[in-house]
Amino acid sequence: MEKQRPKRPASRRLHDNASYLAERLGVGKSFDVIRLDVEYGGRAMAFFMIDGFVKDDILHYLMKRLSRLDEHEFDIHPLEKLLKKDLPYVEIGQTDDLEEAVAMVLAGPTALVVDGVERIILIDARTYPVRGPQEPDTERVVRGARDGFVETIVFNTALIRRRVRDPSLRMEYVQAARRSKTDICICYIEEIADPELVRRVRESITAIDTDGLVMAEKTVEEFISGRHWNPYPVVRYTERPDTAAAHLYEGHVLVIVDGSPSVIITPATFWHHLQHAEEYRNKPIVGAYLRLVRFLAVWASVFLLPLWYLLMTEPELLPGPLSFLGKAKLGDIPLFAQILMIELGMDMLRMAAIHTPSSLATALGLVAALMIGGIAVEVGLFSNEVILYFSVTAIGTFATPSYEMSLANRLVRIALLILSGLFGLYGYVIGITVWILALARMTSFGVPYLWPFIPFSYRAMRDVLIRSPMPLKNRRPAILHPRDPDR
Repeated sequence: MEKQRPKRPASRRLHDNASYLAERLGVGKSFDVIRLDVEYGGRAMAFFMIDGFVKDDILHYLMKRLSRLDEHEFDIHPLEKLLKKDLPYVEIGQTDDLEEAVAMVLAGPTALVVDGVERIILIDARTYPVRGPQEPDTERVVRGARDGFVETIVFNTALIRRRVRDPSLRMEYVQAARRSKTDICICYIEEIADPELVRRVRESITAIDTDGLVMAEKTVEEFISGRHWNPYPVVRYTERPDTAAAHLYEGHVLVIVDGSPSVIITPATFWHHLQHAEEYRNKPIVGAYLRLVRFLAVWASVFLLPLWYLLMTEPELLPGPLSFLGKAKLGDIPLFAQILMIELGMDMLRMAAIHTPSSLATALGLVAALMIGGIAVEVGLFSNEVILYFSVTAIGTFATPSYEMSLANRLVRIALLILSGLFGLYGYVIGITVWILALARMTSFGVPYLWPFIPFSYRAMRDVLIRSPMPLKNRRPAILHPRDPDR
């Protein structure tokens, strides 16, 4: 593991600076690392750049400007003359640290070394391969914006600024990881966000100590969340710029990681993962109805299947009018084994769908439908009731807006099923109790995970359960301690 290198001051000699940069960047060992030795105005110079990042037209224009340098005029204050007159470009800087120059070249800018100047000129004329800002698959809406975040951090910050034209919007730039030096942006509205929350997010990111963040936002989450074995997410992901902007106005802090189209929203409670932009793209009464249906689907995905298994094994718990729910043809395989098999089979099918090319997805669906829906019942592998209740559960899982939340709820459902199979009604009740207590003890950057249910807040809980009209939502969430609580 490579330790952080100390600062390496630049020299006035071109040979010393260029030799160090060439050795650190691997000039001659990597075909895409370019060193270009030139002479302008009687001064020897050297460009260092990464072939795939540099904008050729901008660099050619700047080289033409440098070719017009006058030798005698250049002898007086060469650095100031270069920066103010001969390099007319917006994104240009300088450094006296060769290690910083190495890191910047690897990130995309071009380094210009000039003989007799003990600073390295950094020209940010870079471009990244990028796709268009298309609508994300996991957060589609019937009406609304069709743009989404991409893998380039500068594009993502521009998408946010397009919607948030507040002069106090802050985009703090930091780098994390010793080798990958991943670009990270901490985004917040200074006049709204709690300074203590911003400080906690900033310190948790700067404290990241690892070689690389190649998995981008997911690796960052594992470092800043601190709950490695808890399946429930304490941050929320979004690929929609309008969703990110809405959370900024509430007082949240965003973390944008270069190389990822998902933006991290901090802090995030349990209820944040159950909201979707579609609810706010309809009239309030329609949005409230959609939210209610979504909540019912989520609760069904967690509790329905273990509850039905409990009623099947202990039919005396059912009241008389509902006794028909406890009747089923069990088949040749124990009911508990049937449910576990179909749970595992559904996960196998999901993984197969991820790895299956789009052209074969229809064939995979037909195979799954015939195997699970038809033949499996005919041969006695599953009963019709197991298929029915698991289908309702699967629909509730897919209706959960947050993919991470749906996976966590699936593990809780399996745990409740096992407890119900081992201890009956006591296991089911104790499992739910432990689940609620575990969620109540969780926090996300100091915010209780179940707020506003625990601790209870009537006004906030009403907004969670019912999609309120926007003109009536005139207060920001109090738990975020916003500097400006009034909308």
